[in-house]
Amino acid sequence: AQAIKRKDLAMKLVRFGDKGREKPGILLEDGRIVDLRAAFAGIPDIGEQFFREDWPAKVAGTTAPALDPAGIRLGCPLDRPGKIICLGKNYAEHAKEGGFEAPARPLLFCKTGNTLNGPADPIVLPRSSRQVDWEVELAVVIGREGKRIPRQKALDYVAGFTVMNDVSGRDAQFADSQWFRGKSFDTFAPMGPALVTPDEIGDYRNLRLTAVVDGRLMQDGSTRDMIFDIPFLIENISEDITLLPGDVISTGTPAGVGIFRDPPILLADGSLVECRIEKIGALRNPVVAA
Repeated sequence: AQAIKRKDLAMKLVRFGDKGREKPGILLEDGRIVDLRAAFAGIPDIGEQFFREDWPAKVAGTTAPALDPAGIRLGCPLDRPGKIICLGKNYAEHAKEGGFEAPARPLLFCKTGNTLNGPADPIVLPRSSRQVDWEVELAVVIGREGKRIPRQKALDYVAGFTVMNDVSGRDAQFADSQWFRGKSFDTFAPMGPALVTPDEIGDYRNLRLTAVVDGRLMQDGSTRDMIFDIPFLIENISEDITLLPGDVISTGTPAGVGIFRDPPILLADGSLVECRIEKIGALRNPVVAA
């Protein structure tokens, strides 16, 4: 196959269409969407097989017609990732605002597939939690299978980056002896709007992250403030956990969450949460009662 220069792989991958019937596409700078299934009949959805078969290289530079985005729903940019691995307290100021010491080792937990949500889909307040909070995070998507990946090669395993809101049921999180339940309610991982390839991002170590709730700026941080950087996280996690194409590592959140404010500010029916990371885009999720 003809070699494709890395700069030619810069793109924003999306999944679009009705919930449960999304198709893979490319988001263009003018907002139009290239329907990759119309151009490549055999293309799989954006997930493990898509990356194993090196579809990002195959679709790079396609000249297929683009669709007007009006009325088109964007879905979560990944189809059924095998793992959603998350980091707790990975920004020093966030650990400090909660009254915690910065961790000496990465604090890992997981979210489950039922949490995945599109960039404009509603966050549904669970009946069992009254303290629902937001966390804007840079999520890393793995593009190659690997185990015991050395940090100096870690970025070779990255397919791209996206925005994730690690929505959290704080009362469940703090009442349980671990975080699984409070982090894994339905709709609690809005993601998108696109999966942005590393070449499109440039320096991932200095990206601004913001969260705006009901028009009020709540979080305003930078990825340069991570305690454990992305190469270290990939090395650490893959020591004894095989990372597969399509797996997600969500890298933690800066200070400014609602539960640690005085008084606390929590999401309610009718709230609107906007989580934005420069060079990727924004999630804008309304909040609705169950």
